[in-house]
Amino acid sequence: MLLILSQWLQGLSPEFGFFRVFQYLTFRAVMAAMTALLIGLIAGPKVIRMLTSLKIGQPIRGYAMQSHLSKSGTPTMGGVLILLSIAISTLLWFDLSNRFVWIVLIVTLGFGAIGWVDDWRKVVNKDPEGMRSREKYFWQSIIGLLAALYLVFSISESSNAKVWELFVAWVQSGFSLDLPPKAGLQLPFFKEISYPLGVLGFVILTYLVIVGSSNAVNLTDGLDGLAIMPVVMVGSALGVFAYVTGSSVYSKYLFFPHIPGSGELLIFCAAMAGAGLAFLWFNAHPAQVFMGDVGALALGGALGTIAVIVRQEIVLAIMGGIFVVEAISVMLQVTWFKYTKRRYGEGRRLLKMAPLHHHFEKSGWKETQVVVRFWIITMLLCLVGLSTLKLR
Repeated sequence: MLLILSQWLQGLSPEFGFFRVFQYLTFRAVMAAMTALLIGLIAGPKVIRMLTSLKIGQPIRGYAMQSHLSKSGTPTMGGVLILLSIAISTLLWFDLSNRFVWIVLIVTLGFGAIGWVDDWRKVVNKDPEGMRSREKYFWQSIIGLLAALYLVFSISESSNAKVWELFVAWVQSGFSLDLPPKAGLQLPFFKEISYPLGVLGFVILTYLVIVGSSNAVNLTDGLDGLAIMPVVMVGSALGVFAYVTGSSVYSKYLFFPHIPGSGELLIFCAAMAGAGLAFLWFNAHPAQVFMGDVGALALGGALGTIAVIVRQEIVLAIMGGIFVVEAISVMLQVTWFKYTKRRYGEGRRLLKMAPLHHHFEKSGWKETQVVVRFWIITMLLCLVGLSTLKLR
């Protein structure tokens, strides 16, 4: 929005030539981060007071850690503050004609709406489980599949009109259409090596990445500040990849696929980082507010969508290793419990408690130790992911 305004002012008079600085992507990214940070810090206390007055308090499961029972009643749904900061800042600073930012915004707000319904049911119905898993996955799948169908063609073409033409050509070909190498699965640490996926393979992979990352972040969000800081770090690192893939010069030099328009995602990533840091101000231990599913599902979906656009799905799994391990810990715990119950008549557990962060709490780690150590691990994994920019 401000980019259009600056271009209009420049056309009025040469005196407004200093507005040319708005053309620089890096400048707008810095301003987007600062804008989101200020919005979050200023609106945070008001949002917390509003959530408190509405008695939107976090219900605690009966089988939860004893140390967590004192958190019952802490305002939840604070993810609304994150989404508000991201949306306003992004709309102010990005190029409104960029289709990639729009699709990420739509996916983010769509998953946020699912999380909002889930959180609302927990609060109104006093049900810690909220929305049932099947219903939640159904709506996540709808959004994930629609996003995948759009992205499979938009990454291959440079305009929405050509995207539609490519979709029609795919249907007319009997759903058999070759995609360019940049739409394949990019292998990190190798020069110009991509595994061809085809349209169906791309859609399936994209669906799994978006929905999987959304739920993985949601599972990680169990301790004060545990999820938000890794989201900030991983999102910031993805912003670097977006900047590289969006540049014809840098992408060629670093042997990355050139995705025209993807560089604008740096604005969204910067806004997400600023909004995340502002939320951490209130979410740090002892937390004044929790993000709830409205924030966790949305942020995870955003990370997955950005990773797909910049063709870094594997790198996302590396940098977001904490999210991956947390999700795997839950799947293994549930699978082993069901298997042993069916075979031995009594369910057994691999971990003292799932997700993984609760296992470490049960093992004697303090909550702040778990959180900070997981942050450190994420920082190291992000550095490994960023190393793939050059180590090829």
